[in-house]
Amino acid sequence: MKWMPRLGASVALGFAVAGCSLGGLLGGGAKAPPTLLTLTPSAADPGQIARSASAGQAVTIAVPVVSKELRTVRVPAQLTPTDIQYVTNLQMVDTPDHLFQELVQETVRRTTNRVVLDPHQAALDPGLLVTGSLQHFGYDAATGQVIVQYDAALSTQGGAHVETRRFTATSPADGTAASVGAALNAAANQVAAEVATWIGGSAA
Repeated sequence: MKWMPRLGASVALGFAVAGCSLGGLLGGGAKAPPTLLTLTPSAADPGQIARSASAGQAVTIAVPVVSKELRTVRVPAQLTPTDIQYVTNLQMVDTPDHLFQELVQETVRRTTNRVVLDPHQAALDPGLLVTGSLQHFGYDAATGQVIVQYDAALSTQGGAHVETRRFTATSPADGTAASVGAALNAAANQVAAEVATWIGGSAA
């Protein structure tokens, strides 16, 4: 399957004005930033892939469930336990649930021998089905880190065997668009690699 162009591009970052206070860096405005963020797989591209799988051996990665603050192309910043704003001048090309699903899907394809099906192809033979929820995908001001947390469930065809696992990765950032964008890509790739290892070692 041909890799989707928007994930093959480099991470595009919008830059906030240096030297601003945290309050000035977060919150955002109505004006769209000059550049957009995407997620780029860090796993090496193996080039052309031709694989086959017996019944029940393929893998289907479902789009994860996300909370309301993540149903947007803007990147949330947790200032306090009850105060969520958005990083100024930082927007994504799509909502994080779709970008993360595509990143995990491509990472599994690149780093395992599994036949990976898009959810739209699941009617063929979903095989191992990976579902889950993206609990965190943004910046935490209290710790100065980006957090990506994915609660995943893996079930064999027919539900004869089910496993669940939580994957969490952090990466330092200073609240600016440049640092948060790069940190998100790094943390998301760490989670995707761990999910791929988990899937690669699971028996259908």
